[in-house]
Amino acid sequence: MLLVYLAFMLCRIIFLWKNWSTFAAGMTWTEAAGILNGGLVFDTSALLYINSLYLLLMLVPVHFKETGTWHKSLKWIYMVTNGIGIASNLIDCVYFKFTGRRTTITVFSEFGNENNIAGIILHETLVHWYLLLAFAIIIYGLWKLYKKPTVLPKINLKSYYIIQSVALILMVPITIIGIRGSAASGTRPITISNANQYVSRAIETAAVLNTPFSIIRTMGKKIFITPDYMSDKEMAATYSPIINPVPGAHFKAKNVVILIMESFGKEYFGFYNYDLEGGKYKGYTPFLDSLASQSLTFKYSFANGRKSMDATPSVLSSIPMFVEPFFLTPASLNQLSGISRELGTKGYYSAFFHGGHNISMGFQAFSHSIGYKEYFGLDEFCSDKHYNGMKEFDGKWAIFDEPFEQFMADKIHGFHQPFLVTLFSASSHEPFNLPDKYKNIFPEQGLPMHKCVRYADMSLRHFFDRAKREPWYNNTVFVIVADHTSISDHAEYQTDMGLFKVPIIIYTPDGSVKPAYRDDVIAQQIDIMPTVLHLLGYDKPFVGFGCDLLNTPPQNTFAINYNNGIYQYFKGNYMLQFDGERTKAVYAFKTDPMLKHNLLGKVPQQAQMEKEVKAIIQQYMQRMNQNRLVIGK
Repeated sequence: MLLVYLAFMLCRIIFLWKNWSTFAAGMTWTEAAGILNGGLVFDTSALLYINSLYLLLMLVPVHFKETGTWHKSLKWIYMVTNGIGIASNLIDCVYFKFTGRRTTITVFSEFGNENNIAGIILHETLVHWYLLLAFAIIIYGLWKLYKKPTVLPKINLKSYYIIQSVALILMVPITIIGIRGSAASGTRPITISNANQYVSRAIETAAVLNTPFSIIRTMGKKIFITPDYMSDKEMAATYSPIINPVPGAHFKAKNVVILIMESFGKEYFGFYNYDLEGGKYKGYTPFLDSLASQSLTFKYSFANGRKSMDATPSVLSSIPMFVEPFFLTPASLNQLSGISRELGTKGYYSAFFHGGHNISMGFQAFSHSIGYKEYFGLDEFCSDKHYNGMKEFDGKWAIFDEPFEQFMADKIHGFHQPFLVTLFSASSHEPFNLPDKYKNIFPEQGLPMHKCVRYADMSLRHFFDRAKREPWYNNTVFVIVADHTSISDHAEYQTDMGLFKVPIIIYTPDGSVKPAYRDDVIAQQIDIMPTVLHLLGYDKPFVGFGCDLLNTPPQNTFAINYNNGIYQYFKGNYMLQFDGERTKAVYAFKTDPMLKHNLLGKVPQQAQMEKEVKAIIQQYMQRMNQNRLVIGK
């Protein structure tokens, strides 16, 4: 067992090395010691889970098992089970940079419908060959250093059975204690959230945890557990997700186009980073920078999750991601609201566009569940003879953005007004491929991601060039938002806050929404649905966890996201981190963007903020479990 402890710790060191830019800013010797100390606790639990069969077969008091064949078989069980655990840890060295957390059991649901997963794995293996080499070295070391018990020619049966029975009896409580993470009575077995006690930043929990533990401890778990923070009356008085119409509103049947840009964190924009790199930073989005200057946008705007499948419920149904991606949970079968369903009551036609395989990421199923009339994916693109079909495929995930967005423009041309159109783009995603004709136009620059961001930005420019010639253009509300952030090369975007900083841009060609760069409002993805519906003068109440950014007093706007077992709540000048039981940190995020100064217990707003975040969590969990995500439920 000592060997696999060393193997897991080596994997942790590789994990830290591979993702050092994420952890470096807040890393001290004290932080590093806390990570390694906590890592031993979670490694113990994981290794006892993984090796439970091996230990049982090794210690079971049956004398006739003491043969060379038996112990050779045990060695193979030991190598295979621990090899899988080591491989999963090394895989997360790469996957972490896209999710910001350790992989959980939902990964099998997330990619269960991807028919190109084998090719993706092969590609990533070739790109990160050094991790494959590390795996081979670790496995070779385990194999060579493993010591099989000596098979004695004669066994004293009485002594054998006594020793083996005592060893097994002693091993049972040791295993239970190790798996639970504590010998104290009355304590619950450790979970992912317990990693927070060893770190000061939520993002660092990923270094404390290991991937086998994260997967095992999320198997078969009820994801949404309703807390009992306060009475229902107090909860409703503190926070309610029922959004009522703006008094005196008159409905305006404007078209709505929502563009969800894959991995377009704020870091890639010059517009939002005028002071970065001493004012020399230009970014990679010249078109969107220009559009943002003509739009309503926000200095403080955040994603509600870290994955693509977190974004669609957040943006389109005002449902944030708490604990796990919403539509991988049983609550996804609840009756749902959504901007498409609400606008459908006003006669809107609606369509969802995504260039991936039609079952990819569950977008088709989710869009259908919230009332979209049609879905256009890779299948529909390839069946259109005006385009080049799979010749425009990026080889891994989806049709390249430019041809797919031109396909979308053609389809919109035939839609009756008013309509709702949503695009989920694809090209700004690993493996960072470009069409051959653009490889010299957008050469490697900075991170591999950057050339794809520039290509995606150009593709949007071409889509808008088409749209401007259409009769529907001036009667349209455009919303541009990222699904989540991605690879970063600036410390400001690698903090617990920076990992969620995405653009939210509202553009109306007719100027009905006044252009402004607002720094008095805190915006988030779940605000998009209520903001757009109120902008149109929607006259019915609906359930949404965000707020209307145009009519809510700035001091009442907020943002909330879930980060490695920690709820992050932004309001006013402060960000509060809450672990479900108590506040762990408070930061003045506007003046302390690197989150270096924990003001826990030092600001009077803490108590009210904690009460509000508790009310939000309790409303969310209660409504998920009681199927009350629409009015009247």
